Amino acid sequence: MRICVYCASSPRAPQHYRDAAFELGAMLASNDVQVVFGGGAIGSMGALADGVHSVGGLPIGIMPHFMRDLEWAHPKVETFEWTHNMADRKAKLLENTDALVALPGGCGTFEELMEAVTLKRLGIYLQPIIIVNQGGFYDPLIALFERSVEDCFMDPRHLTMYSVVDSVDQILDAVSNAPAWSEVNRHFSTQKDEA
Repeated sequence: MRICVYCASSPRAPQHYRDAAFELGAMLASNDVQVVFGGGAIGSMGALADGVHSVGGLPIGIMPHFMRDLEWAHPKVETFEWTHNMADRKAKLLENTDALVALPGGCGTFEELMEAVTLKRLGIYLQPIIIVNQGGFYDPLIALFERSVEDCFMDPRHLTMYSVVDSVDQILDAVSNAPAWSEVNRHFSTQKDEA
């Protein structure tokens, strides 16, 4: 199994976020899951890679060339795939993955997660999307999705595009139990209510 993890590079966020990222990396690698991530050396990204390494795993970093030039790459990550820009990076992160996990993060994490949800809505990315709502971090986003359904910008079935867990130890079960999604579901948003 190959899982992409979106997470933050900020070293200033509270330590418990980095602790959870480390735990996730170790748990996934211990279960023979190939971890793909943004390749950063600090913040939750660095902690995730350190967790993978702590049990002998080998994460794959995906990073644009300009970040390598800024020396943002994790020095212990042996396998990197370098991209021309951020858009290429996002596409490469999702390529051939069996699931996507979003940990708490900032605008970069939000952008990646929202693009993945949009791609799933369009029937392009069909794999499970797991949102780790650690400490209620994603409560406002989940409420926004629900408001979007309430105001008919989204179909109620779109709320099954992602699964929400409270902690990283629930992720593998959430991946296994995620509702199936088909490219046929892209038509939800174009169907008009029957009279």
